[in-house]
Amino acid sequence: MRICVVYDCLFPWTVGGAERWYRNLAERLAADGHEVTYLTLTQWDAGDAPDLPGVEVIAVGPRMDLYVGDRRKIGPPLRFGLGVFAHLLRRGRRYDVVHTASFPYFSLLAAAVTRPLGRFRISCDWHEVWSRDYWLEYLGGVGGRVGWTVQRICAWVPQTAYAFSRLHAGRLRDLGLRGDVTVLTGEYAGSLAPPPADPATTPPTVVYAGRMIPEKRVPLVVDAVAAARERVPDLRARIFGAGPEADAVRERIAELGLQDVVELPGFVAADVVDEAMRTATCVVQPSSREGYGMVVVEAAAHGAPAIVVAGDDNAAVELVDEGVNGFVAPTATGAALADAIVACHEQGDALRASTRTWFTDNGERLSLDGSLRTVAAGYAAPSARS
Repeated sequence: MRICVVYDCLFPWTVGGAERWYRNLAERLAADGHEVTYLTLTQWDAGDAPDLPGVEVIAVGPRMDLYVGDRRKIGPPLRFGLGVFAHLLRRGRRYDVVHTASFPYFSLLAAAVTRPLGRFRISCDWHEVWSRDYWLEYLGGVGGRVGWTVQRICAWVPQTAYAFSRLHAGRLRDLGLRGDVTVLTGEYAGSLAPPPADPATTPPTVVYAGRMIPEKRVPLVVDAVAAARERVPDLRARIFGAGPEADAVRERIAELGLQDVVELPGFVAADVVDEAMRTATCVVQPSSREGYGMVVVEAAAHGAPAIVVAGDDNAAVELVDEGVNGFVAPTATGAALADAIVACHEQGDALRASTRTWFTDNGERLSLDGSLRTVAAGYAAPSARS
């Protein structure tokens, strides 16, 4: 089949869960014999153009800064949507399927507008469905209402819809999706081999790995370590990553006098993070908003339990079986996270063993391959072409 994958970012020029998903999707489809085109914005320097095996990468817009601080700009999504519109207007009949992300919306709307001419089918991934309250918080009164309305209109577009959690699948149905939504439970592309039966390192160490943006609430990790050290005096932490909240994290470490306790290595090689997870007492992810919760799976793949925080926008809780592969803190406080950290420490090898078993039992369900097979089967459904 002839498949057009549409996303405004491309891994590794931009790093994130969606970027990895679309690159893996494009390469897997090409390996399976499909003719694959990937539409994106320019992100690379001259002479460093992407070379994806079997995939034609087409930039439909210039290089642009996507964020101001921790928030998406409106200009790049509009420019990308126009580029996708122009491309599909000219070449839409080349494709059997256009597979796009819902966000940042204008590319999906471009596909919807050109579909009658191109007669392709639309597949759409809803990594997240934002609540009306979150839209208002993110963009303010007028902008938030516009964003919420655009998201709702996108849900009405005829499409084969996918979500990566029950939370966001339910929200998509509530928006008025015409048809059903398939929940893809796997995004993990690593090995499904049983995790190593290694003990946690001494002294006990908490690990965080990810971006430092407000919704990740990384300063809470520092607060939690400080509180947990009242019961586990030799507890330490390693916080990997960078972002606009990095200074706030450093300041919190200094305020609590934990300069010799909490490390901030920044972005490091993947094998360094892998080793840290493999020997961690636990991996802590205090995020308020997650569309999936990959860190829970990655932690379990290394035999480490994970701690997440209950919240209306946090789908990561769906991946934690309480007391089996980690804990869900009931509130976003240092004290609640500290209780969970202490529980991981006290349950020690027993919790690590049940985490390894959880990963072995659920690995296939959580694997990227399983989700890709589901998507490929969706392409095989009767075509929308006449």
